[in-house]
Amino acid sequence: MSTTPAAAVSAAELRRRVRAVEALQAKTRETAAANVLTTREAAVKAARAKEEADLAAREAAAVALRLFDNDADLLAELLGVQAEELEREAKPVTAARAKEIIETLRARAERPRPNRPRRPRAEAPAPSSPDPETPASPFASDGNQADAA
Repeated sequence: MSTTPAAAVSAAELRRRVRAVEALQAKTRETAAANVLTTREAAVKAARAKEEADLAAREAAAVALRLFDNDADLLAELLGVQAEELEREAKPVTAARAKEIIETLRARAERPRPNRPRRPRAEAPAPSSPDPETPASPFASDGNQADAA
């Protein structure tokens, strides 16, 4: 026995309801598929960014070790990391690539910086002129209040 009487719903209404449910299911599937594509694209981008960051970290470790004459203990102490970790990160970077990065760093360091005149900072902001639209406070004293009393 059904909850609604069969005579109350026509065949056309039933077909319309079935089509509506099928359309909703199709839309749900499309949305799920689009969500999968978007999520996978985001995962690929994140993986690519992680690979680039890992490479930059390895290159930075190799360059720093080279600039510190391969004194991993000193550099590890300065950076607060394990010396073995620094050496492990730097190992895959070729000497040629490390030299190339060092040259770009030196070139960047040798570039003259533009001299911009610095404005002196004021300790406190200068008092601005009163806003003409703001009404004056009835409690403001101009120093003559004592004479009136």
